[in-house]
Amino acid sequence: MSPAIAKGAYYQTLTVFFHAGVNWRVSVPTGVFPAFPLVDISSSSYYGAMVIPMDNLDSDASDCSIASRYSLRLLNQSGMSNSPREVTAGIHPAKNWAESGLMTLTGRTPTLCPVPLASCADGALNAFRALCAVPVYPDVSGTDLLVERAAITTQRGNGSSSSGGHCRLLPCLDGTIALNLTRPSDWDLLPAWLETDSVSDWPAIETLLQRRDTNTLVSRGRLLGLAVTNARTRRQAPYNWISFDTITDADSQRERKPTVVDLSSLWAGPLCSSLWQAAGADVIKVESSQRPDGARIGPRAFFAMLNQDKQSVELDLHTPAGQQALLDLIRKADIVLEGSRPRALRQMGIIAEELIAELPHLTWVSITGYGRTEPQANWIAYGDDAGVAAGLSNILHQVTGEWLICGDAIADPLTGLHAALAGWASWLHGGGHLLDVSLEKTVRYCIAATAPADGDYSARQQRWTQYLQAHALEPLPPRCKRVA
Repeated sequence: MSPAIAKGAYYQTLTVFFHAGVNWRVSVPTGVFPAFPLVDISSSSYYGAMVIPMDNLDSDASDCSIASRYSLRLLNQSGMSNSPREVTAGIHPAKNWAESGLMTLTGRTPTLCPVPLASCADGALNAFRALCAVPVYPDVSGTDLLVERAAITTQRGNGSSSSGGHCRLLPCLDGTIALNLTRPSDWDLLPAWLETDSVSDWPAIETLLQRRDTNTLVSRGRLLGLAVTNARTRRQAPYNWISFDTITDADSQRERKPTVVDLSSLWAGPLCSSLWQAAGADVIKVESSQRPDGARIGPRAFFAMLNQDKQSVELDLHTPAGQQALLDLIRKADIVLEGSRPRALRQMGIIAEELIAELPHLTWVSITGYGRTEPQANWIAYGDDAGVAAGLSNILHQVTGEWLICGDAIADPLTGLHAALAGWASWLHGGGHLLDVSLEKTVRYCIAATAPADGDYSARQQRWTQYLQAHALEPLPPRCKRVA
């Protein structure tokens, strides 16, 4: 199976007009998604060498343009050279954080985060809308999508614990880790993880962690299938939030609505497919009869909001008949959305790369915790601990002196927004791609792409706090604007 982009491929030169009058000239393979340079043409596995800067974000005026700049950056990475290129003013990140409810979801007392995640969410949703022929939730912002679960549950910030209490930041011998015990079965893994006879509650976990080092806890926990990560992350240079493989040459441009087979669960994937549905796609939600979507045991209104009007199919995926039925659905799809570790489908003989080679029109979007590359492909992650792994809690610790969980499972909706953009852009370009979107990389990209030029988050925190005070802005509770 040879990649579509081969050595010696003909190149065209594009000029991308961006903010501040800067023109970027880049060479790209003709007619290939995405429209920016590839480093390793022989493998087609590197997504985006070009980085459009988001620097000089050191004034209120520049801060207000973060969402617009971020939107244009994503559109460029999606290969949409004909998309709007104007930078416009928007809501100041501090105002957005306070009035959206995100501030009340961070810390036991409302806490400002100096990472403009709300602006990134607004930018991602606006970029997705730019690709759509119909209005997509015109009265809803990307920020609104970050808080709608908390608005339904009425949960608030809980300091070093997630709002639901499943994820906690815990001290150990030489640092701090995040441990997320979302599934009841996770508790059964704790004795093996901590090498003890039994562990029945959080205080017992905290006591045992004090005698164990971070690296051992994280590596051992991941081998057992626990969602665990080191909270003390180092700042990294900006890199891309998505990896892709071009398996086949692009097909023709789309003139009909796509059919989506949604195999995902919980939040990120269902949000992604609900955005595609709002853009006109027919979405078929597939669940295992033995292991249905875990969101079903949560708030019914939230599950209904994410999955309303989707076709629902239940299959026994432990049987050859159920696996064949799933394969038949996939062969009729334009987009497949997968939300589990890659090995889950591979064990059934369903190989994404082989199906894309067989079906040149197919776009396959894979949402994982840390990506499809080994060994990360086997690591478990959920929205709260993925945000910690990306560096959010470390930044909050730098500026507040406290270890805090940021928002409500914030990596989930952020990743859902980015995956929707990537998948839709691939479909518009004709498909033939395997898109690897991870919770951790998406949040880490948001952090890196919008970091202060000097890396001083404390100075930004102080400036944004002064902005709130100067404008007499108070934190508001989260609100849900979409209705089930």
